[in-house]
Amino acid sequence: MDRPARRATLTIALCFIVALIEGFDLQSAGTAAAGLRQTFALDPKMMGWVFSAGIIGLLPGAFFGGWIADRIGRKKILIAAVLLFGVFSLSTAYVEHFSSLLLVRFMTGLGLGAALPNLIALCAEAVGEQRRGTAISVMYAGVPLGGALAAVVAMLFGEHWQMTFFIGGLAPLLVVPLMLLWLPESSAFRQAQGDSGSSRGSTAQALFGEGRGRTTLALWLSYFFTLTVMYMLLNWLPSLLLEQGFSRPQAGLVQMLFNIGGALGSLLGGLLLDRCNGVKVVLFVYAGLLSALAGVGLSVGIVPMAIAGFAAGLFVMAAQLVLYALAPPSYPTAVRATGVGAAVAIGRLGSVAGPLAAGQILAAGGGTTAVLLATSPGLVVATLAVLGVIRYSAGPGLGAAKSVV
Repeated sequence: MDRPARRATLTIALCFIVALIEGFDLQSAGTAAAGLRQTFALDPKMMGWVFSAGIIGLLPGAFFGGWIADRIGRKKILIAAVLLFGVFSLSTAYVEHFSSLLLVRFMTGLGLGAALPNLIALCAEAVGEQRRGTAISVMYAGVPLGGALAAVVAMLFGEHWQMTFFIGGLAPLLVVPLMLLWLPESSAFRQAQGDSGSSRGSTAQALFGEGRGRTTLALWLSYFFTLTVMYMLLNWLPSLLLEQGFSRPQAGLVQMLFNIGGALGSLLGGLLLDRCNGVKVVLFVYAGLLSALAGVGLSVGIVPMAIAGFAAGLFVMAAQLVLYALAPPSYPTAVRATGVGAAVAIGRLGSVAGPLAAGQILAAGGGTTAVLLATSPGLVVATLAVLGVIRYSAGPGLGAAKSVV
């Protein structure tokens, strides 16, 4: 294996490990929801704020994590982000008041948000254009797998919800030395740093200059509505299943299958994007997601619910992967993390809206079906927006896209 190939493999492997831990921490509050609710005497609205506090932190974390990384390096910001969410995830196990719980979840989200655009940028820049979708897929598959591990931990330790946050806090702190030693900085970033012609300009110029305005706005719309559904499922799925009458072990099983499906969906999405027409991939993924959500709302037995949960995870993570693979080639290297970070940050507005809206609907007496029906119009808008991104950036199919370097 030659040196560039070794660097690419090492980058993707270490980013996969970070994504695995990120997925664990992203779903920790959801899998520990029953214990948190009992310990802090939370009603549905308060529970919605606990979920959303972490997600609110993701928004500035994603934007500033990308913006600063374009100036001082992807590796430095990624390591700082991992340290941040590790420390505050660990702190979650020790807080005693509702206000403190909201604060540590916000700070955890800040670190998680800063990590993601740099994971995407590092993997996108580690390989050639034709393998970009696959590289991001392999890395991002760690997120649902980490979520599945969080579900397993919640099932194994039952009422000891603090164990989820012990593991979610210690794991990132242990991986930081490995990143310091072995994670290479992006060679594309270093080249852009040394290229006097690679001027970043203002943030507005980075996002909207040189004809990128329509692509940026379409990315933002698709991220917003897709992440609304994504984080509603990540945070509320166990509670929605309990509300439908399933037992806690059954809810844990469906949550685990949801995440396993997500890991497969991530890998499938990347392979399809690198090999097939982008429009067909988008239509297939979003139609599948709408069908899976209908299955979650209508299933009455554990077997059909398990199948629906698996399918929901597969298609929602494939949709997420489509978005993460489309963003990097839409921006030049010098502003790539800024562009990706801004899109992720806008998506976090949807991430906040999803859990909060679900909490409000449930508090008003609506059931699982009402929550899922409310997501459908947004998914239609997201589908049209993603198709717009492909049209503006890649012509008739994603395979026609040309990386901007």
